[in-house]
Amino acid sequence: MVEILKNILTDSWSVLGDMAPFLLFGFFVAGVLSVIIKPELIEKHLSGKGILPILKSTMFGIPLPLCSCGVIPVAASLRKHGASKGATAAFLLSTPQTGVDSILVTYSLLGGVFAIFRPIMALFSGMFGGSLVDIVNPSSDGKPVKCEDECCNPKNKNEDSAHKIYRMFKYAFITLPADIAGPLLIGLLAAGIISALVPDDYFASILGGGITAMVVMMLLGLPVYVCATASVPVAAVLIGKGVSPGAAFAFLMTGPATNAATIAVIWKMLGKGTTVIYLLTVAVLAMAGGMTLDYIFNITQASPGSATIWMPSVIIKTVSSVALLVMLAAAYINHRSKHRELHLDAGGKITKLKITGMICNHCAESVRKGLLEIDGVDDVVVNLKQSQADIAGKSIDADKVRAKIESLGYKLVSIKEGERQK
Repeated sequence: MVEILKNILTDSWSVLGDMAPFLLFGFFVAGVLSVIIKPELIEKHLSGKGILPILKSTMFGIPLPLCSCGVIPVAASLRKHGASKGATAAFLLSTPQTGVDSILVTYSLLGGVFAIFRPIMALFSGMFGGSLVDIVNPSSDGKPVKCEDECCNPKNKNEDSAHKIYRMFKYAFITLPADIAGPLLIGLLAAGIISALVPDDYFASILGGGITAMVVMMLLGLPVYVCATASVPVAAVLIGKGVSPGAAFAFLMTGPATNAATIAVIWKMLGKGTTVIYLLTVAVLAMAGGMTLDYIFNITQASPGSATIWMPSVIIKTVSSVALLVMLAAAYINHRSKHRELHLDAGGKITKLKITGMICNHCAESVRKGLLEIDGVDDVVVNLKQSQADIAGKSIDADKVRAKIESLGYKLVSIKEGERQK
């Protein structure tokens, strides 16, 4: 038992060492993008008809490090600001599959072919699914409205360089790591367990190659929540145990792009027709992409593996691994334990909300900012773990609260007003 545990930890540490330097750099690039690519810039280009908004939406989404949970509030905001259903669907399809962090991790563990192929398929799936949605829903274009969100507030447009740098590093090394800390650590542990306990080429004899293996891996990825980065170490180990590159790709595409919560929110936000198209696009292109990737590896006689152009030294791997673990642990603990008292003026009251659909810190922050926009709301504290939000204010309109939450893609289960502060 001790030997098995040792092997699991050793193999998990090995995978962590291969990906840590690339992931840290990916976090940094993601932080830069969070400052350069502003929400109002995205929203400006995604309204209207035709293929261009869909193309822009897909291209905007590919580098953003948002998983299937974090992409929901952003997509809801795009839709609210006039993006068509097609452009919104394209963003929802392309964004969770990739991100600068996951592309770099893919390169580190699976090599250059995989790292190039994933964003290409994300681009194709966004274009294909978004275009199909607009064909089925030809009158689905949204009407642009005046942006009153915090992102469009003029006071933020004169932000100084020091504050931009602060926001960049906060997003890169606190916010983003906290969102993927849990799934990433689970993914690393799962990779270690599979690597230590499953014999080499075990899955080759059971699943074989071709369509059967792809269908199994696709069905495995559809309902579960696994982000684009956290899924890579699992895929890398599965390939080592006999799963074909194409079948591993099917898992890499469906896992990040779908989960039960995301599907439910898309159904409510864009309708059942768009949801069906979304799922069919992911399933069909996961299969097509998997078969294409297997064909590429067959004709080139290449094999997926770690990066060959440059790999860091053992010292860099060790330092990066320790730094990454410390950062993930600190970010995760900080966000899970973070709590503060509501700011409550005399005569104010606390209103407690029960909200479903929030599954990451992006979701919680989106709800907090959205509720603060409502007249009469003075302060908001969102408890992600308890799916709850507390609002402080003197005059809170329940209908406006419900409308705001639903416009962000979530569901208000209950609203309970507390006593006024004397």
